[in-house]
Order: sequence, then structure tokens, then C-alpha cells
Amino acid sequence: PAIIIFVSQGLKRFFFIFLKFLVSDSSLRLEMAVSDSSLRLEMAETDDFKSKITAYVVGCWIFAAFGGLMFGYDIGISGGVTAMDDFLIKFFPSVYQRKLHAKENNYCKYDNQYLQLFTSSLYLAALFASFVASKVCAKYGRKPTILAASVFFLVGVGLSSGAVNITMLIFGRIFLGIGVGFGNETVPLFLSEIAPVKYRGAVNILFQLFVTIGILVANLVNYGTSGLHPNGWRVSLGVAGVPALVLLIGSLIIKETPTSLIERGNEKAGKETLKKIRGVKEVDAEFNQIKMACDVAREVKHPYKKLVMKKSSMPPLVIGVMLQVFQQFTGINAIMFYAPVLFQTVGFKNDASLLSAVITGSVNVVSTLVAIYAVDKVGRRKLLLLAQMLLTQTAIGAILIASLKDTGSLTKLQASWVVVLVCLFVMAFAWSWGPLGWLIPSEIFPIETRTAGYAFAVSSNMLFTFLIAQLFLSMLCHLPAWIFILFAGFIFAMGLFVLFLLPETKGVPIDAMADRVWKQHCLWKRYMDVDNGVISGSSKPDILEIL
Repeated sequence: PAIIIFVSQGLKRFFFIFLKFLVSDSSLRLEMAVSDSSLRLEMAETDDFKSKITAYVVGCWIFAAFGGLMFGYDIGISGGVTAMDDFLIKFFPSVYQRKLHAKENNYCKYDNQYLQLFTSSLYLAALFASFVASKVCAKYGRKPTILAASVFFLVGVGLSSGAVNITMLIFGRIFLGIGVGFGNETVPLFLSEIAPVKYRGAVNILFQLFVTIGILVANLVNYGTSGLHPNGWRVSLGVAGVPALVLLIGSLIIKETPTSLIERGNEKAGKETLKKIRGVKEVDAEFNQIKMACDVAREVKHPYKKLVMKKSSMPPLVIGVMLQVFQQFTGINAIMFYAPVLFQTVGFKNDASLLSAVITGSVNVVSTLVAIYAVDKVGRRKLLLLAQMLLTQTAIGAILIASLKDTGSLTKLQASWVVVLVCLFVMAFAWSWGPLGWLIPSEIFPIETRTAGYAFAVSSNMLFTFLIAQLFLSMLCHLPAWIFILFAGFIFAMGLFVLFLLPETKGVPIDAMADRVWKQHCLWKRYMDVDNGVISGSSKPDILEIL
């Protein structure tokens, strides 16, 4: 009851804020002051930046957010498809035979490298595509890159849903991965640049919300198509084209962002676009500030080199990358990818396992709304520390170790408890490491290395997502239930990392992080000794010393 009350209050508060958001105007002034060798950006509310929440800009948010739904659908669809008998008979007959065997090993019946490659190949492709997309986005703009993402995705949907052999299936997943890489690199950036500055955080969480909705929709589709023989899996993979098609249509309707236009020298078009998305004619102040920011960005010639070699870049780089690594080592994507497979492992039949995955997907969506309500009230650190994923993963592992041997199954009560514990785990993740693993890296880097630093964080996420997707079913076979104890161990380490190394960033302006966060931290201040813009000390930072 306490959880229900908390969630209901969070939903009530969320919709109140959203309603207020729709009818309010916003104003913001970005003041840039240059003194000697230091650059400081200050933000303050003023009447200089006029804006209205227009139907056009809301439409842009919704269209672009379908990039998140596209990504979330891919996360959720693979587990249900790999649990369908028709799919296994077509592409993985040996796995199907192990599944039917009376004395099969509960933990090893899905252990197949090609089966895991079906899921993981998407994220390996996305890893490399994201770097290419960053170059395309900078040179040609956000709109063409979003268009390319939807086209790659539609090609991948056609190949995978129409696959006649495993090679065609994997190539389809690779094209889907390229689409995800292009979309994840560009859509959040587009949303940030098209939104009034005051609401950028909320709009970015809208992208994360659509990711969770995509996972839920995928689970519902899998549940509905599981009885469509023999091509239910084709329908599940084909429906992925719907959000991609919406994104394609949207990319033809939306305009390029003002920042991208101005950055690429088209200032007249940038100013006209700014007037359209702000719904007002008086945009000179904001236009001038965007132009100044673009001029500053052009001064940074080698952001990746500066990120790696500059001593003061170490704190945000370590935090940003490790948050992404730890996010995957919670085990969340292992559960999201393979939830139906996992529930079949503990004794549920196919339909029941898919329904259980739908339940966890619903919990994921609702809990993300709780994060929207709590993140700027409770703070980042407290949400991360209060997420009791350690207890749930330990309890899941303990039940399976004690009761689920290589053969046989759990009792109905024990299996139900596993579902409840998985839901509690997903709930804790969705209001903590899920959104905050992306939010915190986006706000801790200084302006001169912000895009490069965030690229390191995103690539780290894709790399470890690939590793989890490729290795989880094999680890489940060779470690059995102890895999959940291993995840619990990582979660314990994550808690120590947050407790001792992660400073609170709630309420701190992005460009004040160095002074108000890093220089105040007992460890990180050693790397932030700045004198007139020059790092004192000639020794290079030792990454092992930091960790």
C-alpha cells in the first residue's frame, strides 16, 4: 500500500507539472563573460528569452521521442522472439531439441552463441554506428541523421522479419543496430536543442520514458503473437517498423534545429527556425547567445585529446564511464532481453512467461514516472543509494540455488515470488540507475569536452550492453543461479562507488560543476587545482589511483 500511495502521488504530481508546463511561458538568459583565460557561462531567468509551448514544438518532441520507443521496442522484443518455438525451429533447431528433452538442464537449454548473437549483434553495430553518426550529425545536421536512422531501421526490420536463414537474420539485426546508433546519438541532442532551456531535462526524460514504453509494447506484441503459428515471430519483428515509420515521417516534417543551422553557417535559416519553434518574433537575444556558443565550440579543435590528456577531465570522465558500466552490471538488460526465457527457466509455460514479462514492463514505465517526480527533489545520490537491487538480486539467486536444480522446476508459489522479486528489481532500477545513468553523464562535463565525454559514456554503455547480451545465457548455463549473486556483488560495489566517489549534482548549474562539485569533493579536488585556467602540476593523472 505504501508503494501504491507513493506511485499515485508521483503520478499526480507529474501530471500537474506537465499541465503547468503546457500552459506556461519560459524565459531564460544565457550570459557569457570572458575574463583573462577563463570562460564562464551563467544562466538566469529573465524576460530576454521569450517562448511559447506551441503545437509544432510539442509535435517535434513526440515525433523525435519515437526514436526512444524504437530503441525500447528492440530491447524488449528479442527475449520473447527467442522463446517462441517456431522461431527456434526455423533458426536454432538444436536449442529447440534441448528445450524438449525430458532431462534437459534448466539453465543450459538456451545456451547457444548464435542465439545470443541474434540479440547482441544489434548493440555491437550501434556501438560503431554512434561514432559515425556523431560526424554525420555535425556535418549535415540533426534532421538528416534522424532520417537516416529511420531508413536503416526500416531496412533492418525488412531483413529480420523476412529472414529465411540465420545470415539474413543477423544482417537484419546489424542494420537495426546502425539505426539505433544513429537515433540514440541524434534524437536526445535534437530534443535538447528544440526545447526551451528551462525544460530540457524534462524533455530528455520524455525520451527515456518512451524507451520504457517501447519495452512494454514489445512485451505486449510478443504475448499477442505467441499463438500465431508459424509466423508469430515475423509479426513481432515486423511491428518494429511502426515506430521507425513514424520517425521517418516526422523527420520529413520537423525542421533542422537552430543550433545546427547556425553552427554550420546558415544563420538566416537558424533565426527563422528559432522564431517558429519559440512561437514568438523576439528571438534576437537567444539567437545571439546561440551564435556565441557556436563560436566557443569552434575554438575547441581536439576535444577527445583534451578529454584524455587534461587532468581536470578525469573526474567527470571516470564518473560518466563507470556509471554506464555499472548500469549494465546491475543485470537489468539481462532481464529485459531474456525475461520470457528466464521465466520459462523457472517453470512458467510460454504464455505465462510472456505475460510475466508484460507485468515487468508495466512496472518499468510507472517507476520511470516516479523518477521524473523525485529526481530534483530527493537528489541523484539518494535515489541511487535507496535502490534496493542488492536485496532483490540476492533473494532471486537464493531461491534458485535452493530450489531450482538442473532438472525439475520451482513450485507455483516459488515461481510467483521470483516474478515479484524481478518486478521489485525493475522498479528500483527504473527510478535510479536507469534514468540517472544517462542523466548524470550529460550534466557533469565542461563545455569544451561535453560532446566528447558523453560519446565515451554512450560507447561504454553500448559495449557492455553487447557483452551482457552475448554472454548472459552462457553464464546462466555455467554459473546457474550464482549469476544473480554475481550481479548482487556488482550492485554492492556500485553502492560503495556512489557513496564515496559520486558527488551530488542536484540544483547545480552545469557550468558551475567544477567550482561547486569537483573542487569541493575530498578526492576529486586533487584533480581540479586550477590557477588562471592552467592545471598546476606536471604529472599525468593515474587512472588506477582514481579507481
